Amino acid sequence: MPRRTATMLASLLTLIALLCVGVLIPVPYAEMSPGPTVNTLGEHDGEPVLQISGRKTYPTTGNLNMTTVRVTGSQYRMNLVEALTGWLGHDNLVVPHSTLYPDDKSPDELNQETAEEFSQSQESAKVAALKQLGIPVGSRVVVSSVVKGSPAEGKLHAGDVIKSVDGTEIKQPGDVAKLVTKHQPGEKVAFLIVPAKEAAAAEKEKRQPKGEDTVTLTTTKATDDKRAVVGIQAATDHTFPFSINIKLADVGGPSAGLMFALGIVDKLTPDDLTGGKFVAGTGTIDDNGKVGPIGGVEMKTVGARSKGARYFLTPKDNCAAAAKDRPSGLTLVKVDTIGDALGALQKIRKGDTAGLTQCTAGK
Repeated sequence: MPRRTATMLASLLTLIALLCVGVLIPVPYAEMSPGPTVNTLGEHDGEPVLQISGRKTYPTTGNLNMTTVRVTGSQYRMNLVEALTGWLGHDNLVVPHSTLYPDDKSPDELNQETAEEFSQSQESAKVAALKQLGIPVGSRVVVSSVVKGSPAEGKLHAGDVIKSVDGTEIKQPGDVAKLVTKHQPGEKVAFLIVPAKEAAAAEKEKRQPKGEDTVTLTTTKATDDKRAVVGIQAATDHTFPFSINIKLADVGGPSAGLMFALGIVDKLTPDDLTGGKFVAGTGTIDDNGKVGPIGGVEMKTVGARSKGARYFLTPKDNCAAAAKDRPSGLTLVKVDTIGDALGALQKIRKGDTAGLTQCTAGK
């Protein structure tokens, strides 16, 4: 065999071997890419995303799209070729696997966590929207979770409304722990509650709960110190003067809060917030309308622009990252509160884009 042919054959075999190694060897990385984007003013899987009953709603136009990031699964292990392709790609981001899937949490725990974050984002979006419109929102302290094997298991349940502890009215979730820890482990503590089923029925029927129960528990010692505990987590639950349901399956995390809140405001006011424009965005939101940063903003801007968005509402603390690689034709609008977002939408609606506070590289 001629030397040149032998050299070429050896090189080819080496290349094939390297490719096989690259395909077969897993690497500890995961990939993020642009995910689906959904118009909160429209429908998803044949159902309206925002469903409001018991209050007058108004027609809307345009788009207020929430955005997502698609990630490789927790059990999926990228190979070297995939990782290199992702690193070289423009619209994808390769990150350490532990960034998305910490070693100390199981896939089920992570799924539960993101589902709870999504549920909380919906709740906060409703509260922030109604507060912005001056519509009263009620609140109450409830049992959010019960620790398995604790004194409270089987006696208190998630959703029970906590009226008082040892006769002292409960106004904030923190009040519960303060009153329980006044006891020594082994002492009894009395909870006055409205059972979860009755509380839910009363809210649905727009009436006052009919009954309260006293539940007496014997405290036990906390595993990390000597505090008296009963094994519950308390949280704030809100009551609304009319029904607001958000229907969007297979989405997790808190980052759609801002866009849900804006969609609710749009449906409850006669003004058309977008003026027919295609606006997308992201950001967490708290009960007071404060917008917080999220992960994967670079993927979300790409996904939004690919679907036709012209404007992207960007949390203030995500602006620098988003502006580093802004998709062509997409205006990044900096927002810090729901009020900022509504002000920006007013400018967009009127065509006053010069007045928008835009994201710039570095800030």
